[in-house]
Amino acid sequence: MQALIGFTLLLLFQVFGEALSRALPLQLPGPVIGLLLLWPALSNTWILQHVRAVAEFLLANLSLLFVPVGVGVIIHLDVLGPIWWQVGLILLLSTLLGLVVTVAVLVGLFRREGDDG
Repeated sequence: MQALIGFTLLLLFQVFGEALSRALPLQLPGPVIGLLLLWPALSNTWILQHVRAVAEFLLANLSLLFVPVGVGVIIHLDVLGPIWWQVGLILLLSTLLGLVVTVAVLVGLFRREGDDG
């Protein structure tokens, strides 16, 4: 029951974010706004408890969420055929960029921790 309430909460925050995105001249997608609204709401233990239950369920079954994407790629191989190298290059560069940013953030955090200690 907790997971169902948590899932409902996540959907409500997404709907609120979508409504704000459409009502206000914001250049952010509704789900991002909903996530930003959810973040401070997680300080409420009731919300945190229910969202944690659904998050644990979703993370335990995360691999299943990639099946539709994989099927979509296989179905549209004829479209991806001519541009496979561009998609591969973008995947490689974005992965490397993510690694570099992660390392930079960790180095900055370790330096800051060293200054405090």
